[in-house]
Amino acid sequence: MTTIASLQIGELGYISEDSLDKIPLKLLEMGCLPGAEVELVQLAPLNDPLYICVNGSHLAIRKETAEKIIIIKPN
Repeated sequence: MTTIASLQIGELGYISEDSLDKIPLKLLEMGCLPGAEVELVQLAPLNDPLYICVNGSHLAIRKETAEKIIIIKPN
């Protein structure tokens, strides 16, 4: 199972349908929907929070939350 937390800087993934019930409402409202493209942009010191780009919007999310969001990596 691959999550946002397992991405390397610059790597892309797509949010899986399996994550829908685990994504906080606030992130859903900001565009973190199944099928959305996610790129890890930067890691803060101690790797928390993670700075991601979701469909062109930049967000900072806690590592705890990123570990719950399942992604699919492109081939």
